[in-house]
Amino acid sequence: MVKLKSLLKKSIQNEVSLYLLFGLLTSLLYLVIRQGIFNFSQDAPFSAIVANIIAILFAFFTNDRFVFKQTKIGQLQRLQTFVIARLGTLGLDLILAVIFVDQFPSIIGQFVQRNLNKINTIESLVSQILIILLNYILSKFVIFKDKKRQL
Repeated sequence: MVKLKSLLKKSIQNEVSLYLLFGLLTSLLYLVIRQGIFNFSQDAPFSAIVANIIAILFAFFTNDRFVFKQTKIGQLQRLQTFVIARLGTLGLDLILAVIFVDQFPSIIGQFVQRNLNKINTIESLVSQILIILLNYILSKFVIFKDKKRQL
């Protein structure tokens, strides 16, 4: 039991583990919001935009404070850089949503009886995997790279 607690504590302190944990929470938040809005609107790009705005804010504050352990100094500049980077990945998300949900739903639809909700869910999950990887690279090497600002 002591070894398990020690392993768990080390995992929580590990930057990658924390990034994945908060990335998972951000993705879950994103998916719940996107699906909820999509179920009412049937508008994939709109639901992706709203979900991204909320997820971007949640991700910044968790990454800044818990993952990369930054101080308050320079937080506004990091937020600006973070938002710009995330807008780039939002662009990727929108492109994928338009292509696979709006323009060519049969690409995924052939596997799920052309059910638009299932198509949107599958596209959302695949795009989130790509976006998590890209966001980590941008966060680690562009946004939170300044070691002098760490606690």
